[in-house]
Amino acid sequence: MNQELDYAEMLEIPVSTVNVVKKKGLNLFKRKPAKTEQAAQPDDLKDLVVDNVNERVGAYVYAEDLSEPQEDLPAAVTGRVKKDKGNLVIISELVAVCVIAVAIFLTNIFMPTSVINTFISSLAGVNKPAAEPTYKEIKLSPVVSDFSDADITVSENGVLSFTAEGAVYPVCAGKIASISQDGENYTVKIAHTSTFSSVITGLSKVYSQKDSAVAANIPFAYSDGNSEVKVSMYDGETLLNCYTLSGEIPVWNS
Repeated sequence: MNQELDYAEMLEIPVSTVNVVKKKGLNLFKRKPAKTEQAAQPDDLKDLVVDNVNERVGAYVYAEDLSEPQEDLPAAVTGRVKKDKGNLVIISELVAVCVIAVAIFLTNIFMPTSVINTFISSLAGVNKPAAEPTYKEIKLSPVVSDFSDADITVSENGVLSFTAEGAVYPVCAGKIASISQDGENYTVKIAHTSTFSSVITGLSKVYSQKDSAVAANIPFAYSDGNSEVKVSMYDGETLLNCYTLSGEIPVWNS
């Protein structure tokens, strides 16, 4: 019986029953119990052993808490936890975006040529403007209409001239840089690039205003035929004479 008690203590579990075996003694002259004493029955002895074991180990055992699963949280609590996690993720992302924006702003101010600025500019498609074409890369157009009877000539120093009534066209597309008047006639300067320009004098009327764009196929002025119209082309301040006429069309010399 002592072995069963020790085993129950090692397991630290309550005992509901034990087997009690009463061995016969070897003493042949053992005194018989008196008639007035009533021998303990095996069932009573079992109950005593069970109670004793449970009293000794019951204070250290709570099997129900170890075996029963934890109860699920209410749906409202679970939903609140998930919402809080979602808000935390959003706040973290906003903080990260703000940090990146501040970093970009500071590098734009203090390090405009930094690697991060170069990388962001390449992602945004911000590239250096294309190089301007040279004046010889620009195709020239006639300064009068195809139906005009004007006789156009070019001088040795590179000035186109004609005297005829009709519309006047720019030698190529550009923007009106200036308009000036000398008596009854007007002088117009057209900027075709930052360096290439043309100056037309002897105009009776000007249809376009300063800073307005002009196209090669649309007339910008008019000549009444009473004054000679002259067209000069410049590269910076240098008068160009490196072209000839092919019919009425000016063509750059190769």
